[in-house]
Parts: sequence; C-alpha cells; structure tokens
Amino acid sequence: MDKSNKIPLYLQLMEEIKAKIETQTYREHEKLPSERELCDRYELSRITVRQALQALEQEGFIYKLHGKGTFVSQKAFKQDLKSLYSFTDEMRKKNKNPKSNVLAFQEISADEKLMLEMGVEEEEKIYEVVRLRLADEEPLIYETSYIPEKWFPGLTKQRLIEKPMYEVFETDFHRKVTRVVEDFSATTTGEKEAGYLGLTEKQPVMRIKRFAYHDEKLIEYTVSVARGDKFNYQVELT
Repeated sequence: MDKSNKIPLYLQLMEEIKAKIETQTYREHEKLPSERELCDRYELSRITVRQALQALEQEGFIYKLHGKGTFVSQKAFKQDLKSLYSFTDEMRKKNKNPKSNVLAFQEISADEKLMLEMGVEEEEKIYEVVRLRLADEEPLIYETSYIPEKWFPGLTKQRLIEKPMYEVFETDFHRKVTRVVEDFSATTTGEKEAGYLGLTEKQPVMRIKRFAYHDEKLIEYTVSVARGDKFNYQVELT
C-alpha cells in the first residue's frame, strides 16, 4: 500500500483484492486471508481492513460465513438484453451445465390475475409449471410459467423434464418463440423462493416477468425470481 498516495488506504486494499480475484489468485469460493493476516501483510489497521472488506461485500465480490471466514463470490452472470435468450443457451455459452428441475406441473383455470396479464378468457385452461433453474447444481432462478393449453395440447411434465421448454415448444408443437417482452423489478425473497434458492427470507432478488410470443400469439407468461447476487443485466442504448 502506498501511504503517500491521496487515494484512501481502504480503497487501495479493495483494488488489490479485486485484482487478485480477477487474475484468479483468489478463486471462486476460496477463503480469503483473515483480517489479522491482511493487517500484517499490508501493514494496515484493523479498521482500514474491515472497511475494505465491508465495501467488497457490498459490491458482491466476497461473502461471509458466520464462524468460518470470508470467501470469494462466484462471478455474476452478465446477461445481454439486446436479443432473445434462453437460460439453457446462456449457461452453455458460459461453460456451465444448465439444469431445470420441474417442481410442479398442473392444469388450472385462468383467474382474474391471469386474464389481466395474459389476455386469456375466463376459466381458460392453462398449464402452470414451477421450475428451479440451476447451473453446475447451483440454484439460480425460481420460476413459475403459465402456458395456454390451446397452443400446446397434450403437453406433459415428462416432456419438460426431458427437454428445455423452448425446444419442446418448437420441436413438438412447431411454435418458436419469436418475440419476448420482459419487465424487471427489485423485490425480496419469500419463504418458498428462499428455501429453493438457498437464501434467507427478505434477501434482495430480481423479479422478471416474461411474455413470450409466437408471431403475435402469447404462448408463455413466466414470473421468475433470480438471485440478485448472481446476475447482472445489461442493455445497450443507441
């Protein structure tokens, strides 16, 4: 650390640790040196080291486990919103093994809320599909999809277990997703989502509403709860 530099020492330490994370000197989920070790290594006060670690935690670079220490966070997945994307394809691009656990599958009748969101008729038959999306066995997204039965007669849970949903749509029913509208909002986890995502209640997450169309027909409405510490969404404006 350069104590003659006008940059505060805690910021210098932050950049030092960030650089080691970026170069994988400190790897994902690796335990960092203790506060005392960092104090001795860089000849800094405990207050300065603690301030740097708190700031790194707030920015999502590290996380703490009570009684165990401080660890390097997994890098957040950067999602470009300029074009159509699917969870499965994006995880494969990042050399991750995508997996979808179908937690529930049932046929329901459209209620007032679904009539409003989807523009369907009262009591219209809808498939409700609850899935947990994982990458390398780590839970990332808890989602509930609503699919009009009239566009996918005979859709079964087994089909969605065997193949990605959009692949089933296209190969089994000849309905390709051609347009998507997504709505993002910040929220916190409820008890059910928290349990599946490995979080505690009231942790920050991203709620994503996805409206998927085949031509001008709405064929899927999905409400997803995505871990806020695992995703960065990027939009380019021109």
